[in-house]
Amino acid sequence: MEFTDSTVLITGGSRGIGKAIALAFASKGARVAILYRSNQQAADATLAQLSGDQHMALQADVTDAEAVSNAIDKLVAKFGKLDIVVNNAGIGEYHPITSTNYEDWQHVWRQTLDTNLIGPANVCFCAAKHMIDSGGGRIVNITSRGAFRGEPNKPAYGASKAALNSLSQSLAVALAPHKIFVGAVAPGFVNTELTADLLNSPEGDQIKSQSPFNRVAQPEEVAHAVLFLASKGAEFSTGTIIDVNGASYLRS
Repeated sequence: MEFTDSTVLITGGSRGIGKAIALAFASKGARVAILYRSNQQAADATLAQLSGDQHMALQADVTDAEAVSNAIDKLVAKFGKLDIVVNNAGIGEYHPITSTNYEDWQHVWRQTLDTNLIGPANVCFCAAKHMIDSGGGRIVNITSRGAFRGEPNKPAYGASKAALNSLSQSLAVALAPHKIFVGAVAPGFVNTELTADLLNSPEGDQIKSQSPFNRVAQPEEVAHAVLFLASKGAEFSTGTIIDVNGASYLRS
């Protein structure tokens, strides 16, 4: 998987899974643009670790449609093209229906759908316009195991990721005539700074035992699946959803 002279945009690319994806693409020769919401320090730290040069960080909240459009226009103005987009930014707030008040319930649903579904949809729209003009591209959306098995304590998260799977497959059909290939990667639990406390708690052993490997995924394992879907030769896998959950949830 070689990406020399490819320009890649990764939302939520400054930490965790997004950072691992950025590092992986850069190691394969890509120019990487990290889209981050507010943590410039983390974005700068990730940029400093990327091999090669010409990388950039763009500040934008994916829930802000105008900011998304402006950021992608800025990227294309700098690099001249956009070859690959990875929609990784997302949130997952706890809001069990049995213990959440109605006002908080509504707030979490709006915020989650704006971040995990509407935001990626807008990124896809703006990116696709440039990709159509330039003759093609790749879009990979990061979804979740929760889209299939359900998320009883985070129902908006599970629903948003299921919708993102559906969006990915709809766009795979709509954009294929333009040589734009769309896929999704659905991780289970991943070992990042955001999950470290939970994995190190008493609940961590139960989470790890969900997989027959008795562990959770590393961010680099998710990145490997992303690079495959974005690579030359994977075109006929458009519309695919790759599970990266260590057989902790199986579907057919």
